[in-house]
Amino acid sequence: MSVAHISQNDFQKEVVDHKGIVFVDFYAEWCGPCKMTGPIIDELATEMQTIKFVKVNVDENSDLASQYSIFSIPTVIIFKDGKPVNQFVGAMGKEGFKQEISKATSI
Repeated sequence: MSVAHISQNDFQKEVVDHKGIVFVDFYAEWCGPCKMTGPIIDELATEMQTIKFVKVNVDENSDLASQYSIFSIPTVIIFKDGKPVNQFVGAMGKEGFKQEISKATSI
C-alpha cells in the first residue's frame, strides 16, 4: 500500500473521519530529514496494512500545519478514530516509528 499525499481539502475525509489508525507525516520537499524518513515510511505502509499512512506538505497546507501546531518538520501525528493520540518530531529509524505506532495503537 502506498502513502497518499493529501491536502487540507481531503484531510477531514482521509484522517478525521477515518475509523482506525492514521499515521500522518507532516513534511516539506526541502527538508533533509523528511527525505531520509520517506522510504522508511513507505516501507512501513507496505508492512503494516491495517494502518493508513498519509503525507501532508506543510508548505502547501499551512492552515493545516497551524491547526496542529506544526513548528518543526518532520512531525508525525498518529490519529485513532479521528483524534490525535501521539505526536513526535524528528527523523527516526524504522524501529522508532514502530514503537511510536504501537504506543498509539494500545491506547
